[in-house]
Amino acid sequence: MNATTASATATGTMLALDLGKFKAVACAYDRATTSARFDTVTTSRRERRRLLEQHRPAVVVIEACTLAGWVHDLGQERGVPGKVANTAREAWKCPHTKRKTDKDDALRRAHLEALGQLPTVTIPPKQTRAWRSLIASRQRLVGRRVALQNRIRALLVGQGLAAPRGAKAWTVLGLAGIAQPARPLADGVPQEWWRGLLDLARTERRQTHALLNQAEAKLDALAKANADVQVRESIPGVGPRTAEAVVAHLGDATRCDNGKQVSADAGLVPKQFQAGETDRRGRMTRRGPGRLRQLLVACAWVMLRYNPWARAVYQRLTKGGTTRTQPALVALARKLLVRCWALRRDGTAWRAAAVPAVAGTEPPRNPGGAHPNRSPNSPVTGPGTTTKSLEGARGVRA
Repeated sequence: MNATTASATATGTMLALDLGKFKAVACAYDRATTSARFDTVTTSRRERRRLLEQHRPAVVVIEACTLAGWVHDLGQERGVPGKVANTAREAWKCPHTKRKTDKDDALRRAHLEALGQLPTVTIPPKQTRAWRSLIASRQRLVGRRVALQNRIRALLVGQGLAAPRGAKAWTVLGLAGIAQPARPLADGVPQEWWRGLLDLARTERRQTHALLNQAEAKLDALAKANADVQVRESIPGVGPRTAEAVVAHLGDATRCDNGKQVSADAGLVPKQFQAGETDRRGRMTRRGPGRLRQLLVACAWVMLRYNPWARAVYQRLTKGGTTRTQPALVALARKLLVRCWALRRDGTAWRAAAVPAVAGTEPPRNPGGAHPNRSPNSPVTGPGTTTKSLEGARGVRA
């Protein structure tokens, strides 16, 4: 949960770092005298340790970036509290500044921390960060496999041959048919080089598919050992890929006070501009993990088929029409995320409940009876069974 935190101590030296891929700028800021000393060092663990020993700061302030994880862990090992600045907050942005340097950025973090107005983000544990990285790697492999399959189709269509269609094209029998016109690139003449390109695409797709199987095998093992993932999989239409992404990115449920904060943390809330009598809502903020939003929207498509609660919500938002379907899917994805957060917060499982009524229609009957998931006044209710479903939308397995 993003928050504006107060300073750790009223006096003492703080160390603000502007991290770069190869070098970093350190700002040693003295709270008592408001003086700052700058030092440019290489980005390495050795230099970080040297800075901690030299300045012995009361707190270390860094920015949210790829390097923030190990830098924050290094400070924790030395017993130095660290804060990670959220540079995506509006209060952090200075669009009209005339100068922007690494020293200015480091000094700005020090000033915000001294004033107690530093917007921060939470750094998850190292194991959770590794889990998220594996989920992101799996998603990239899926995208690469889809791109290679499209490349194979394009090569065949370019030669007037029938392109493979559907999932059967990538079975053993379908791949055998694709391999017939392929030839090694070194054996062909210029007029037949397309056969060599086809062989290269086939080889790369086979290697990518093998790497994808390794990643999914590891993710499946982690999912089976995690009780929270199993609870999310009990929701109709939610598979292991969506369940593990939700658990990995939500983290500690106590970080958020309500569902609005959860939605804002995932970037599933609209932008807002308010001035006087003007109050406009725009597109999604798209802050937070993009992989999580991608999987939630793909899962929302699947839930329309397997989840009565999701169908009723979708029909209510679209009013039974064919317009504004995309905003309705995003809204359904947001509601799903909030309910997943509430399940973890309350330590309960998904149970069947009354399906929300759609305007102008009769609510569907539940022959099995309604079983409330929480109290009658709780917004976190919905139908559910233990039925699992295969998920997939536009080349992304949810």
